[in-house]
Amino acid sequence: MAQVYNWQLGREMGYPYEERHPSAQFAFVFNINRCLGCQTCTIACKSTWTFSKGQEHMWWNNVETKPYGGYPQFWDQKTLKLLEESNPGGQEWESSDEGDVFTGKTIFEAADGHYNPESQQRVLGYLPTDEEWSAPNIYEDTPKGKKGKRDEYDPGAVRDAEHKTWFFYLQRICNHCTYPACVAACPRKAIYKRPEDGIVLIDQERCRGYRKCVEACPYKKSMFRPTTRASEKCVGCYPRVEGLDSVTDGQPMETRCMTACIGKIRMQGLVDTDPESGDWVEDPQNPLYYMVKIAKVALPLYPQFGTEPNGYYIPPRWVPRDYLRQMFGPGVDDALDAYIAPSRELLAVLALFRVTQTIIFRYEIVEGPKVYETEINGKPWEMYNDTVIGYDRDGREVVRTTVEEPIYERPDKHANSI
Repeated sequence: MAQVYNWQLGREMGYPYEERHPSAQFAFVFNINRCLGCQTCTIACKSTWTFSKGQEHMWWNNVETKPYGGYPQFWDQKTLKLLEESNPGGQEWESSDEGDVFTGKTIFEAADGHYNPESQQRVLGYLPTDEEWSAPNIYEDTPKGKKGKRDEYDPGAVRDAEHKTWFFYLQRICNHCTYPACVAACPRKAIYKRPEDGIVLIDQERCRGYRKCVEACPYKKSMFRPTTRASEKCVGCYPRVEGLDSVTDGQPMETRCMTACIGKIRMQGLVDTDPESGDWVEDPQNPLYYMVKIAKVALPLYPQFGTEPNGYYIPPRWVPRDYLRQMFGPGVDDALDAYIAPSRELLAVLALFRVTQTIIFRYEIVEGPKVYETEINGKPWEMYNDTVIGYDRDGREVVRTTVEEPIYERPDKHANSI
């Protein structure tokens, strides 16, 4: 097994293939604090890509309610359990002045010899049952009661421990990982990362439906289509990313799920990468680079899996920290501190979420007046109504907005007056 560097783990790890990296990487940030759970993103994806026969239970984009929800059901609990069984008590992080290092086993390292001493399994994983795929949001809001039975408690319906009253919506698409488990597991080599943007695709001509990718993906975002006997997955709306949609005049465009978001929780981008190391090229004026690498307010989902996902999340403020650390790693406390009392620059960058369909490659901030001051966690905090400008790939201005959301006064007489 080759050794590759995973910056999210802070160390090298085993992976079936040698390091190869695209010239740019598709990535995104989701702000969980803003999500309404409206599923508009889910329907936007469904109506674009998975509306045909054999795709009825296929949701490339889904929003699940944590801690109970999951699509397929219990996907994260089952994977975490497999890892713990393979390395009892060893799935830990070590922190030092130089950073956090994951000392446990990834899904690639844990696969070696897990199934049997001569195991050729490349990735630790499991195949969800048809029942687990069939109901994307079952037990999330009503974790008791059987179908057809009124006022009758069903103890089998609740699989998790009781907890205090809290929940949050977790938005999920394919993470287009740097070290994809689906690529590692496919015996046909039918899955690949595009060299120009790092989007992970399945070659439908080569796929034979072995479902090794379904078994291997820890996020369960590779799905089997029985009518074609092949696996399918999120394609990152690559025609839009390529700028083929006339709406953006040839410029790279955000995906359907991103542009449909009502709660303004999503931002997608492309970040330049070093072809040798895979590191993001330093670009402090790229909004994704700023949030992930500088402000460190956005964190990867289950980094301990080892795939180095390129989807990042701003954690929810109200959820118990231990739960969040298991889900997003040891950077949770710093990320929440940064979000609860945002710096002047971070507040301006957050204003860019969902203000244009065009991918923003660079931003600029024009300072404005102070409009508010208060104390947060005992420390003074000030808010400035700065103007933030977003630019496309060619350096043209595509959006200009302010930190304070503009107020539009409707004229007395308008088309819909009653």
